[in-house]
Amino acid sequence: MTSSVSFDRRRFLLGAGSLALFAGLSPFHRVVANPRLGGYPFTLGVASGDPLPGGFVLWTRLAPKPLEEHGGMPMVAVPVRWELAADDGFRRVLRRGETLALPELGHSVHVELDGLAPGRPYWYRFHVEGADASPVGVVRTAPAPDALPERVRIAVAGCQAYYHGWFEAYRHLSEEDGLDAVFHYGDYIYEGPAGRKKDQFPTYDAAGRLVAERDHVGDEIYSLDDYRRRYALYKSDPDLQAAHAAAAFVMSFDDHEIDNDWNNARDQDGRAPEVFALRKFVAMQAWYENLPVRRALLPRVDGGTRYYRRLDFGRLLRMHVLDTRSHRLNQACEPPASPGCRFQPGQPSSILGDAQEAWLDQGLDNDAGWNLIAQQVFVMPLKAKNADGTLREFDDKWDGFPQSRQRLVHSIRERGLTNVVVATGDAHMNAIGDIPLSDEAPEGPAVAAEFLATSISSNGDGAVDSPNATRFLHGENPFLQSCDNLRGYHLHDITAKEWRTDVRAMDQVQRKGGRIRTHERFFVTPDRAGLQRG
Repeated sequence: MTSSVSFDRRRFLLGAGSLALFAGLSPFHRVVANPRLGGYPFTLGVASGDPLPGGFVLWTRLAPKPLEEHGGMPMVAVPVRWELAADDGFRRVLRRGETLALPELGHSVHVELDGLAPGRPYWYRFHVEGADASPVGVVRTAPAPDALPERVRIAVAGCQAYYHGWFEAYRHLSEEDGLDAVFHYGDYIYEGPAGRKKDQFPTYDAAGRLVAERDHVGDEIYSLDDYRRRYALYKSDPDLQAAHAAAAFVMSFDDHEIDNDWNNARDQDGRAPEVFALRKFVAMQAWYENLPVRRALLPRVDGGTRYYRRLDFGRLLRMHVLDTRSHRLNQACEPPASPGCRFQPGQPSSILGDAQEAWLDQGLDNDAGWNLIAQQVFVMPLKAKNADGTLREFDDKWDGFPQSRQRLVHSIRERGLTNVVVATGDAHMNAIGDIPLSDEAPEGPAVAAEFLATSISSNGDGAVDSPNATRFLHGENPFLQSCDNLRGYHLHDITAKEWRTDVRAMDQVQRKGGRIRTHERFFVTPDRAGLQRG
């Protein structure tokens, strides 16, 4: 029998794991202790994120019928209990508490924990009255600030178009040993309508039968409910759920979480900034609701949310997580006379904005063994050779903001750093190379190594020598050591003496049963900027 329980403001603010940020909400929410959910509530799995030495954030979202209105949930607040244990069998429960899944936040739950022991694994799960427990997830706290761990292992993944292929790379990623974190560079969802994939990227089951339902649901997404349903579709995938349950994710975002190639205040269609601002806000609320990120990353009405942040893994690694979308200023474009071009010659230009550039510059002044700049679009001045022999630049990447690249290079060079590695995504290919000291001398010395990780599924199966890759290999990029159009992820093994990166590649993603292998391996040493092939 469903019963309602009273709810007072003080209990809400002080309760374990409560969302104190929402103190302005009504203090008398209707809370249903034993709701009629009509199904298993944890269909979207569990996740953890942003590991610190003393804790992390735990996530789930209640959605017994994920693609139905409100995920099949009643429009009431529902108590959710959580447990944190020292073992996967929960024989030794270390922490437990209760929080609320609020309809205002899509019945998502974000529990931020601290005061835990550093550098060790913890297991967690959630409970709702009258339902079976959630799946179990595991997460590792970061090493203590003064510790020098023997190894840190970080995977990099992103670009997962649901309608282009299966997410089996995530299943393989979930089985990698000893992951400390997964950096997700963005394009977690795609905003486009159903029905666009069949001719170019058909998907098949293991027996080779066409799977028509591997497609988006509905039209292009604009409203909060639209974005929530799109996340529910993607997060229903069992392989993606397995990866989230296996390690903490450090989440970022690129363009498709909102709209393709959006640039700060405008979308790709040039709509008025005040109109696009509404779409950005609801898109980023859905991003927050569906991912294991902290309360500080909930979008604010005044636009003041700061998504860039820093994580340290002891004295071995400092991770600078950038936002290369929200603060763009004066993006160069080609051709300059195009209707969408708003470039103003002689005016300041930045892909990060002044505040984020200063923050990154300051953060690079450290004693960490390695600096990882984790971001979205390639920094290397990559050029692609067109069919007519001309070279194409990419103004949506750092090439559209050459002043920003110059300032980043100067910041690294000024400090004499040889331990900087950049992790990138977005381009649906593997591209591994060096960031040159000078754009005018691309064959000259390097200031950092860059690993551009390919997509999980976007653009389908791919190949080693497809036109998407060969146009860069022929594009007069002497700093580029490797480029291919395979699918998969990158695996970074980091020690004090060596950074080793395995390019993990799938043999197929459009047909079920894809296998993973190490396609290439590269090394970096902290005393020498740039790459070495292993």
